[in-house]
Amino acid sequence: MRILKIWDADYPWDVRVEKVMRSLGEAGHEVHLVARNNKHSPIEETLPEGRVHRLRPWGFLPQKVDGLAQFPAFVNPRWYARMMEVGRKIDAEVVFVRDLPLAPTALAAARRLGVPVVLDMAENYPAMIRDIWLGGRQGPLDFLVRNPKLVSMVEKRTLPAMDHVIVVVEESGARIEKLGVSPDRITVVSNTPLESRIPEHPVDVEHSTDTLRMVYLGLLEKPRGIETVLDGVALLRDRGVKVFVDIIGGGMDEKLFHETAERNALGPDIVHFHGMLPYDDALAIFHRTDVGLVPHFAVESCSTTIPNKLFDYMSYGLPVITTDMPPAERIVNDIGSGAVFRSEDPVDFARAVESLVDDEHRRRCGRAGREAIVERYNWTQDAARLVDALESTVARAGRAGATTSS
Repeated sequence: MRILKIWDADYPWDVRVEKVMRSLGEAGHEVHLVARNNKHSPIEETLPEGRVHRLRPWGFLPQKVDGLAQFPAFVNPRWYARMMEVGRKIDAEVVFVRDLPLAPTALAAARRLGVPVVLDMAENYPAMIRDIWLGGRQGPLDFLVRNPKLVSMVEKRTLPAMDHVIVVVEESGARIEKLGVSPDRITVVSNTPLESRIPEHPVDVEHSTDTLRMVYLGLLEKPRGIETVLDGVALLRDRGVKVFVDIIGGGMDEKLFHETAERNALGPDIVHFHGMLPYDDALAIFHRTDVGLVPHFAVESCSTTIPNKLFDYMSYGLPVITTDMPPAERIVNDIGSGAVFRSEDPVDFARAVESLVDDEHRRRCGRAGREAIVERYNWTQDAARLVDALESTVARAGRAGATTSS
């Protein structure tokens, strides 16, 4: 197949986009990615995972203004023109769009090209936008293009028109069924690790000291639950439980979390903020860690997706502490790979940590998680489902076209 893939941000880099493109290429398909171009990168570039076709910069505009004109606001003539240009050039057989912001534009381009369109729904975009508004984080542009009511309306109109929808967890699939998407047009392709990313040897989660070391890897934003962790760590310290937390990542609330650590008198002997690190450097920290943390709030946006870090921790043999957001809770409880605590509850977080203080119990949880990654939760299996979903969608569209023409 000749696949026209759409990604609404600059590329590189996105871990899921790269995995998807590589897997489709390894299955013998030709992948062309249309991407944003805020950085005024080369218009065309060949990467190992496929050919990148970026939006053409408007040189008559300042770079910042040009970036605003590239905003994926559901319907954007600039994006439509580039999709059509590349789609015709490669004689695309399917349009494969990532997430809702460009789904209506991709749908229009696919219909004009006369090919099916598949949506990779990695995020519950309406719920994510509602979280922004509930947190009072909306900006002036959000009143027009990221208004929760508008976003929900776009999703309800767009999803039933898709030929197929890829979701990352079963909970997301159940949600979009209620919006009119038939179950036979939904495939789960999760955020599991590549087999090359599964380390040959798991970490040793037995204490070399009397301190339990924990790690958080991800964005530093309030809904990620870092405040809960820091407040819980303070409770553990006051109980005489020795813990240490490595916090890796950056984000809009990084300052807030530093202030929370200071308020709780958590010095560098208890909490270390690493900031943003290269992915491999971040993973290297796992080798001196006992437990991985997924403390996200159990809000709708987190309850219909799954974070990469859950599988990253398990692939290293780390037991996991997660909140009771349904997908992560379901996986951890089903496998027996860690402990679950009530979202936004530092007391219950402290209880979950104490449940993993015992070395032998922690090793059992780590082994169970790693075995599940090797046998079930890995990209090899997800990639097979992805390839089958696209091939079946194109074949179905071909049969329908042949029937119509006859």
